[in-house]
Amino acid sequence: MFQKLFSRPAAPPARHPFRATPLVPERDASHQPDNHRQNNKPVFSKVFRYRLPEGKSHEPKTVEVAGTFNHWQKVPLIHNGKLDGWHVTIHHIPGNRTHHYMLLIDGEAALDNACDGLAAPHGPVEEEFVLNTEKGPRVLMFFAQTK
Repeated sequence: MFQKLFSRPAAPPARHPFRATPLVPERDASHQPDNHRQNNKPVFSKVFRYRLPEGKSHEPKTVEVAGTFNHWQKVPLIHNGKLDGWHVTIHHIPGNRTHHYMLLIDGEAALDNACDGLAAPHGPVEEEFVLNTEKGPRVLMFFAQTK
């Protein structure tokens, strides 16, 4: 009995030289696809575009986008004369959730026809970036979908 208490445990059984394949592959942070962050949360990329509304010929000095996906920091859209519009691609937007945003034309909120809808602003930061509508102040929204 004392010999069992103070003796070394037996060596573990020999393992097969091949490693079992898990049902879900392990993720190596150095080889992750662009649509996953290191914490394995899905991310999304979105192209924001703006074109002058019909009948408008005066080009704005600045076209920017800001939203919950970048803590409401203004990001300028790039003018493309060939396409007669502005665009920017924002990467690493947290996926599978709704984001609020606003297009700013010369610093003024503007409607984006590509938005998924309008939402009531949440908090003082969003209240700085609102459109006045029949139903009250609203911000634009989109749903960041990932596969």
